[in-house]
Amino acid sequence: MDKNAKIYVAGHRGMVGSAIVRELKRQGYTNIVIRTHRELDLTDQLSVDRFFAKEQPEYVFLAAAKVGGIIANSSALADFMYENMMLEMNVIHAAWRNRCKKLEFLGSSCIYPRLAPQPIPESCLLTSALEPTNEAYALAKISGLKYCEYLNRQYGTDYISVMPTNLYGPNDNYHPTHSHVLPALIRRFHEAKRSGARSVTCWGDGTPLREFLYVDDLANLCVFLMNSYSGNETVNAGTGKEVTIKELTELVANVVGYEGTIEWDTTKPNGTPRKLLDISKATALGWTYKTELEEGIRLSYEDFRNNPMRVER
Repeated sequence: MDKNAKIYVAGHRGMVGSAIVRELKRQGYTNIVIRTHRELDLTDQLSVDRFFAKEQPEYVFLAAAKVGGIIANSSALADFMYENMMLEMNVIHAAWRNRCKKLEFLGSSCIYPRLAPQPIPESCLLTSALEPTNEAYALAKISGLKYCEYLNRQYGTDYISVMPTNLYGPNDNYHPTHSHVLPALIRRFHEAKRSGARSVTCWGDGTPLREFLYVDDLANLCVFLMNSYSGNETVNAGTGKEVTIKELTELVANVVGYEGTIEWDTTKPNGTPRKLLDISKATALGWTYKTELEEGIRLSYEDFRNNPMRVER
């Protein structure tokens, strides 16, 4: 990408989109196009078509999405599928119609089968059943990456897909029920410390294994791939390291400074038992992450304390 190329970042107010904007600016890109949801509803096809026809972006980072944790995903299946399908199809189709040079689609590791081989290679997509608690979101994301692939195959476009592992960092969603596990733990332990609670109860039994990537590291990879990768197969984004939810919980409690006890409600779901991405492709391309988990949690907690009322947009 030329430093003056017109670049549209869809979802710039979200955690991923805002990190991509920060990374682009850090690298000296000067012509970044953004729109708030109020200015441009990406689920409205006509509005999206008009935006692309007027602005003619050369490159698109599609980071916009309706996201949430286990509760949100499992209780609003139809909403998650509809909104994500509509916004991604509208943006990708409009980019194609207006001859966008390159588009990068941001997905999620939940697209892979619930019992996928570990670490999860990109090639295991659609080989077995998905995790039921976020199936609707996963199906929408699979459709987006497949649409990019099909446009490449049918029309010769240069559209790529990136599948991040669990993300965290600045501008995360710290909603008490609609957030992902790490920001939810940050808020829970912060509030427990402030109220003097003697114990905090967490979901499940703490045994599931998870991988976490600091969002600014993902943004660095996204810009790197836009400049150096083309291909139909998605690229996994992660650290190649995993921790149990119990270990994560203890680490967050330590960073926050909570000194009470941690209890586990085993009547609540664990979710996928293990999810570690195979990042050998990204590594072979020459990229590696920089932020270790404890440092990333410290940075995230600082973000939370500076924005204590931050909730889902």
